[in-house]
Formats: sequence, structure tokens, C-alpha cells
Amino acid sequence: MKITALALTTALALVAQPLLAQEVTVKVAYENNPGEPADLVMNRWAELVDEASGGEVKLELYPSSQLGAKQDVIEQGLMGVNVITIADVGFLTDYDPDLGILFGPYLTDSPEALFKIYESDWFKQKEAELREKGVHIVISNYLYGTRQLLANRKVEKPEDLEGLKIRVPNNVMQIRAIEVMGGTPTPMPLGDVYPSLTQGVIDGVENPLPVLYGQKLHEQAKHLSMIGYLTNTSLWLGGEAFFSTLDPEVVEMLHETGYQAGLYSQELAAATDQQILENMKAQGVEITYPDLAPFKEKAMAFYDMFPEWSEGLYEQIQAQLAE
Repeated sequence: MKITALALTTALALVAQPLLAQEVTVKVAYENNPGEPADLVMNRWAELVDEASGGEVKLELYPSSQLGAKQDVIEQGLMGVNVITIADVGFLTDYDPDLGILFGPYLTDSPEALFKIYESDWFKQKEAELREKGVHIVISNYLYGTRQLLANRKVEKPEDLEGLKIRVPNNVMQIRAIEVMGGTPTPMPLGDVYPSLTQGVIDGVENPLPVLYGQKLHEQAKHLSMIGYLTNTSLWLGGEAFFSTLDPEVVEMLHETGYQAGLYSQELAAATDQQILENMKAQGVEITYPDLAPFKEKAMAFYDMFPEWSEGLYEQIQAQLAE
């Protein structure tokens, strides 16, 4: 035990030493606004990177879609631009269809169990294969939150979703999930949601509470349904074309500080939801807690919609979640 403790202390001391071999600037782009949890976490990460590198590595933060929509930023990264952005496994299904299982509706309500999947040999193999295809995952323990539904009318049961145009991110997992539960998914960038609600282009939006509140979407839609259909873990990623130009010590430092930032995201997610619910209620939002059983029953059809998945994938993941 003493040897283990000594090794850990030595490793931490090495991480804390400034990295002077290479000056690096990395742009970090996200759709969330200043003050939202994603922004707070990225500011914390920037501080950790600055400290660990002695100021040699800098993270430049670009909130509020300043560098464009998510898909555009991902493509920039794949072309070698020095940019990192937040994405979900739903955006990576073109590279590996099996990853979509981790973004299935009601797969689990336990972020802790889901994070164990991200630490498993199964996911590490997927991560290595993604890197060969140009995608470099930097943070894989980020908790974005549980996705709820904010709409212009009350949703108590799946039938209430009929005819509702629900904004979703432009990934097939969430498009299919809303479809199978009865809504009409409408993909669009997060930055377009507020005016689209105002103009009646969409009737609702699904997202974790801090995002719904941070984007001020409750000003335009006054019915919050706590359907909790997706435990949303996220990835922060860039392009291997850029990361391959960095010193290995810099890459390791970004991964290690990113992991600490991911832990901070988990703390924030646990601390903010109740206060946001109280704030929304005070601002005229009606909050509904529906019976989730009918939603879960509808959602099960989702897992039969992807013949490209490996055989027995759902059962395999459920077994890992149950461990």
C-alpha cells in the first residue's frame, strides 16, 4: 500500500510540473452560453491546463456558438484545426454505429453505471478505432445532464407528443427516440431554438434543465415535462490530425486535466437542477411529473431500429450496466 501511495504522489507531482516543451493554443467551442454548467466546466478546465502547463498551453473558450454549429466545428477539427468541441456518441455513429447504443432512451438512469461503460475495454477499443478514423476523444467522463421536455403545451403521456415539433440535435439517435415516443423531431442548432420557439417553427425542445434555463427557453415555452428520457453523458473531442502534432506530454496533460474537469461537471449536474426548477416555477412554468412507464414502453421499439448494430449489443450493454 505504501508503494502505491508513493507512486500516486510521484505521478501527481509530475503532472503538476510545468510543461515547457511546446507552446500550444487550443480553441474550445460550444453552443452553451456563459454561466451555463458547460461554460463553468470549461473555465475550470482552462485554469487546470494553465496551471499544469505553466502557461505554455492555453485554452481559448468560444461559447454561444461563436465558431459555428457543432457539426461544423467537428468537421474543422477533423481537418486539423486546433479546436475541441462537445459532442455526444450520437454524433459518432457514422464512424461506429454501435456507439449509438449509449445514447438510447431510458437505457439507464444511473450516470455512474454509464461512466463505467466509458471506462470499459469495450469502449477503449472503440476509442482507439475512432482515433484511427481521425477522431480524438479528450474527455469522456462529462455529465451533461438528464434531458427533459419543455413545450408550449402539457405533456403527461406519450399521446400528448403527437403533433408536437420537438427540437433535437442533428443526430439520428435523438431523432429516432423522439419519433418512437410519438413526437415530430426537428433537428436544428441550439442557437436557433429561441427564435424558432418564438416564431412557432417548433413547439418544444428537449435538453437538461441547465441548458433549457441558460438559453432562457422557458420565456417562450411554459410547460416542463420531467420525462427524463436520456441520461446524457458527453464527449469533448477534436481531430487526431491536430493532436498528432502535439508532444505526448501535452496530450497526456490535456487528458488528465480534462478528466478532472469531467468530475467537476458531475458535481455541477447534481447541484443545479433543484434550484433551476424553483426558478422556472417562480417564472410561470408549469412542471409535470408524468408516469414514465408508458414512455419507457414506447421507447423500447428504438432498440430494434438499428440492424447495423452488432448482434446482442443491447443485452451486452445492459449486462455491463447491471454489474
